[in-house]
Amino acid sequence: MRAMITGALMALALATTTAGATEPLKIGVSAGPYAEILEYVGKLYEQKEGRPVKVVEFSDYTLPNAALAQGDIDVNNFQHKPYLDNQIKTRGYELTAVEKSIVVPLGLYSKPLKTLSDLPEGAAVAIPNDPSNGARALLLLQQAGLLKINPAVGISATPGDIVENPKNLKIREIDAAQLPRSLEDVPLAAVTLNYAVAAGLNPKDSLFLEGVDTPWGLWFVTQTARKDDPAIRQYIALYRSPETKAFIEKRFGGTILPTW
Repeated sequence: MRAMITGALMALALATTTAGATEPLKIGVSAGPYAEILEYVGKLYEQKEGRPVKVVEFSDYTLPNAALAQGDIDVNNFQHKPYLDNQIKTRGYELTAVEKSIVVPLGLYSKPLKTLSDLPEGAAVAIPNDPSNGARALLLLQQAGLLKINPAVGISATPGDIVENPKNLKIREIDAAQLPRSLEDVPLAAVTLNYAVAAGLNPKDSLFLEGVDTPWGLWFVTQTARKDDPAIRQYIALYRSPETKAFIEKRFGGTILPTW
């Protein structure tokens, strides 16, 4: 009888171990084209590690970090460091950025304009209403020569930090997901790539686009307690491989920029 019980316990332990090994590595991402890169790497990961990957798309910027903090996903890849730092500060998350991934350029888009020089006096310009992407948009407008920001504030810029505005532009802060739709009402909007592509906008048609040197590149983020988790680190290593870089460059034609 004891031998039968021991054998049953060993079988149960083996079944539990096998189930754990096949539990998907769950990666959170906001809606947009770069989920395709995570899926591509997921296939490489399953081939090499024998473990499936599940990419979970979220429609709201605030959800991937909440899901990660609750343990519903293992890692996410949708945010830049300024956004993460703000989330940690305001929500108390114990999350850590572990490695860079890509730059998903913010662009200035327009329907009626052919060049930025055509932007009329007093025009409305729409930017994201979350603090980090709002600052990012303001600094992009500065880089494009449309206004100047107080240099002391840097990546914490708000519309109140505009010190020069030669065209007297009216800054409208709008939910990031609604920015493509705002182009029906405003002549210029700063739109992140994920929402731009989802709305049928082509980054190559933008009037001004971020480069790879932007401080708003994306990071892989996980719970601080799991920052050295071998499974997560191996997935990231495959992501930052020459094979994946070649895939990104071929698939996206320079509109998504690898950081390695």
